[in-house]
Amino acid sequence: MTTSLIELSVTDGIATLLLNRPDKRNAMSDDMRTAFIQALERISADKAIRALVLSGNGKGFCAGGDVSGMERRMSAPAGEIAFNGWHRQQRVHYAQSLLHTMPKPTIAAVNGAASGLGADTALACDFIIASEAASFTWSYINRGIVPDGGGMYFLPRRVGLSKAKELIFTGRKVEAEEALRLGISDRNTSADRLLADAQAWAAELARGSTTALALGKTIINQTFEMSAEQVFAQGSQAQGICYTSTEHRESVMAFLAKAAEKHAGQGAGGNAPAGEKE
Repeated sequence: MTTSLIELSVTDGIATLLLNRPDKRNAMSDDMRTAFIQALERISADKAIRALVLSGNGKGFCAGGDVSGMERRMSAPAGEIAFNGWHRQQRVHYAQSLLHTMPKPTIAAVNGAASGLGADTALACDFIIASEAASFTWSYINRGIVPDGGGMYFLPRRVGLSKAKELIFTGRKVEAEEALRLGISDRNTSADRLLADAQAWAAELARGSTTALALGKTIINQTFEMSAEQVFAQGSQAQGICYTSTEHRESVMAFLAKAAEKHAGQGAGGNAPAGEKE
């Protein structure tokens, strides 16, 4: 799937989605958001896709919201500004929710500046890997607005409340090494290895049962807001579903067959193949 605003490719079950407005450092316009939403909906629904890597073409990851769109909103009739803004927010939140709740592992491969909404979009992924050219800034304060892409939810969970306040209140830039130290990013790598390393990591994360991954992610995403009893209850329900999955059955049967083969070999006076473990 390729449009003028995004590029989506799938190799060996790993989707790579590239924002494609390099001349604008991949600033998120309304049209790009529409294409982004369509791509995320497709990735989420396609069972053949097991993980997602999100990055940007050119020198930037995502420079945030398109300022020209802000200008158009301000020039609207006074009586329409609030509703137009509300409608836009619904689209922003839907896109971020699709990314955050994607029922498969997601990795942001941050290749350059992730600013404002771009920084929030990286945080909406499960993991962040950054190149040495990456930087993060919650620059909303410089436009007289608050983080609207989930930053006020995601950032405190990564860096703690006081540090999140400092980064949001100042809008200062965080370079790649500091981002790793603070826990904004999870791994750093070289620019020439960024996509390859992100894709290899995605493949590693996606090896397990798709059923268990989807259910486990859904619960883990909510654990800061739930009591232990609620987590146990949801875990019990999820486990009941896992018990019925093809992946669970095949895994158990393969383990039992391997154990039986090992036992038979030992009973006949032979030895189990070297390195075999239950």
